[in-house]
Amino acid sequence: QVQLVESGGGLVQPGGSLRLSCAASGSIFSIYTMGWYRQAPGKQRELVALIHTGGSTNYADAVKGRLTISRDKNTMYLQMNSLKPEDTAVYYCNVRTSFGEYWGQGTQVTVSS
Repeated sequence: QVQLVESGGGLVQPGGSLRLSCAASGSIFSIYTMGWYRQAPGKQRELVALIHTGGSTNYADAVKGRLTISRDKNTMYLQMNSLKPEDTAVYYCNVRTSFGEYWGQGTQVTVSS
């Protein structure tokens, strides 16, 4: 089992920045990929970014150059710069492990003036 606790969401103006955090506990030794997904109102959940064991990353085209995923031991981060209104969504932390896949509770990010 892996438990995930997210933090860092909030309201920000267009062009602003936020940093999301996801702290993992439990069987963290089994994690091989961590990632961020988001779901906007009326839309399906979509991939934002992944970070794999070894440090390689993948990004959705819509966020390349603006959002950066990183990991420090058992905590994953999403640095969000140059935010746009279309980035407004609930952001979810996700981990893939030898035992299965786990999700965080989600944190709201709202980009609005």
